[in-house]
Parts: sequence; C-alpha cells; structure tokens
Amino acid sequence: MTTILRTRPYQGYVYGYPHKTAYRPLTDRPSLRDLWAGEPTDALSLYAHIPFCEYRCGFCNLFTRVGAPDGLVERYLDALDRQAIAARAALGDHGPVRFATAAFGGGTPTFLTAAELDRLCDIAERRMGADLRSIPLSVETSPATATADRLAVLADRGATRISIGVQSFLDAEARAAVRPQRRAEVEAALDRIRAARIPVLNIDLIYGITGQTERTWRTSLDAALAWQPEELYLYPLYVRPLTGLSRHDTEADWDEQRLRLYAAGRDHLLAHGYRQLSMRMFRRADAPDAGPGDHRCQTDGMVGLGCGARSYTGRLHYSFDYAVAPREVRGIIDSYTHATDFTEATVGYRITADDARRRYLLQSLLQAEGMDVAAYRARFGAAPHEHFPAELAEFEAAGWLDPAAGPDLLKLSPTGLAHSDALGPRLFSPAVRAAMTAYEPR
Repeated sequence: MTTILRTRPYQGYVYGYPHKTAYRPLTDRPSLRDLWAGEPTDALSLYAHIPFCEYRCGFCNLFTRVGAPDGLVERYLDALDRQAIAARAALGDHGPVRFATAAFGGGTPTFLTAAELDRLCDIAERRMGADLRSIPLSVETSPATATADRLAVLADRGATRISIGVQSFLDAEARAAVRPQRRAEVEAALDRIRAARIPVLNIDLIYGITGQTERTWRTSLDAALAWQPEELYLYPLYVRPLTGLSRHDTEADWDEQRLRLYAAGRDHLLAHGYRQLSMRMFRRADAPDAGPGDHRCQTDGMVGLGCGARSYTGRLHYSFDYAVAPREVRGIIDSYTHATDFTEATVGYRITADDARRRYLLQSLLQAEGMDVAAYRARFGAAPHEHFPAELAEFEAAGWLDPAAGPDLLKLSPTGLAHSDALGPRLFSPAVRAAMTAYEPR
C-alpha cells in the first residue's frame, strides 16, 4: 500500500499496451499472412496514420513532421496504397473480413488536401474493403486545416466523428503550450465543422499549462461548451523528451495543479450534462454514440496503415520504426515511401499469455463502466484477482477501486479514475517495463 500511495499520479497516458517504446526490430520478420492466420477478422479496426502537421506543438511527441516537400504526400499515399494491398491479402480468405470501425489520425489527417483525403478514403474502401459509410469513422483535425472543402469530403465519405485539438481557447495559454493559434481561428474552424453536419464533434482541451488557473480553465471549458460538443477530452499536459516544451516549477506543485484542474473540469462537465467514460473522455448525455460499434478494443484486432500506425494480432503487435526527433522522423517517412514490400512485420512486440491478460484488464479497467469479472474469467480461466493479486490489492488499499461495484464488476472509484495515469503503468509487465526503460529517445 505504501508504494502505490506514494506513486506520482501522472506517469504516462496509457492508450495501448504494450507501449510502442517496448517494440523492437524483429529478426525473423514474420509474414503478415502467417500472423493473421487463424485470427478473428469479423470485427476489425482500421487505422490510417498521416504523419504531417502544419506545425509541431510544444508538448507533442507523436510520430509526425512539419510540412511536406513537393511530392512527398503523393509518394506517401502511394506507399499507403501498396501497404493496403499487402495488408488485405494477409487477412486471407479463411473467413469473413469486416471492419467494424475506422479512424484517420496522425499527425493531422486534414493536412491532406480535399482530393488527397478522397484518395485516402478510396484506399480504405477499395483496397481494404472498409465500408466507411456504414461504420463509425473518426478523423482528427486542427483549426488551420478544418477547411470547408476537406470537411465536405469527409462528410460525404461517411465520417461520423471529427476530433479537433484546441487545447486552450486562451491565446496566452496556447502560446505557453507552443501552439501558434488564435481563438478567432479556432471558433471559425468549429463553425465550419458544425456546418458540415458531421454527427459527433469532439474537442480536446489540456490542463496543466504554465500559468493556467481554475478561472482560465473554466473559461476554456465554457468556450467549448458553447459549441455543445458531443464529446470532450480533457488531457493532462505532459512534458516528454525531444519535445519543445519545458517546465520550471516542481513536480509536486505541477501534480497538485493538474489534479486540481482535472477535478474542476470533471465536475464542471458533469454539472453540464456530460457522462464520464474514462479519465479523459466525456460524452454529452443526449449525444449519439459514434464510437467503435461492435469492435472490442480489448480483444479484436487492428490493421494499421502508414508508417506511424500499429497493427494488433493476438500473438504480435507490429509497426514500423518510431522516433520523435525531426531528422529521425523524416528518415523513417522517406524509407516508408520507398518501400515496395509490405508483406512482413519488421518491428514489434510478441504478446505472451501474461501480456494478453494485462492488456485486457488494463483496457477494461480504465473505462468508467469497469470490467465484467465473468467475461475475464471466461476468456482467461481464472478471476483477475488470481492473476494480479498484488496489483489489485494495492489499488484497493489506495481507494482506487469502487467497493460498491460488487463481486461481479471490477470498477474504478472516482479517485481511481483520477489516478488512471499511475494505475495503468502499474499493470505493465516486468518485460515491458524493462524494454521501455532501455529505449533511447531519438
């Protein structure tokens, strides 16, 4: 109990397991056809990664580059097309191949022109067989690239959700986060998104920016609420290696600031008719669900296209090389655009039985609705407390589990949700931790 109670609350945003910094080059380079043989393919997720942005925010450690020289986007889409042909062939014809959800991320997918976005949708539909107009399709955008012509393409091709990174409606806070934008530009972009009539608007906001107070945080929240977004994501600020942001106050002070602002934001959204789905995600109570449909992120596979995308099978998670430093990113993108053979996995992490259990528990527990203990037992042959007695005992002692949930549901308490970024990393295996520690940022 002592160890967990002294854990810093903000260790890392856990959106996938294992973390990509645990991936390593695969010396045997297994064929994708062999990897997907025997895998369920009737409810897959498709993810296309576009590694271009008009600028790089100070907090960003995503795999992306600023701008694109003439011809690079075309070459990138050519490579994406070649990869899609190989990926679809690898899925085989042993059973039904169906995509239950799709997403375009980055980077900034709307860095592409309207015509290039049309081509991206064609690749998803004609090469991969994803029926974009009949499944949830989420696309990320930015204030500068959410233009009317791009949004019209996305609306026509079936986009059900647009997520825009605003981070702060206050110009001074945006500058402090090294994000060159003005509120007038943000509001104009939101107006264009609403005019496009895409069913779900998500707005991303960040708390923990230097100089941010509860008053200024409330200002951004209220500015976002004025647009009645169907979803809001509240992200704690992180400062990571090789990014453009630094901080000067103590970690303890910063942790206190972020916890305080998180609670203020959560309470404000709950009071305005939003439901909390996870530490970060809030959905308006009367909003349509444009989420993953019948895709189950804990168990179903994902096919990633693009040099920053990950693909998930039951035995291996695979991708391409990863970097943050601009020179390294440019080199990886150039290598990707010149590649002609996409039939093998080159970088990845092999999933053990223990990893599969950890991934299922982690991705279920971090959702506000919690995890069905019977479903876990049916999949893994024992209760989660039998596989993870020490971790769950620590969570319970710290007050992170909801005692009112009962024996059939493993659910986080409000305090547990607030500490998701400490709880999640605690479930990493020793092997994953060792690989992440050994990773050298570049």
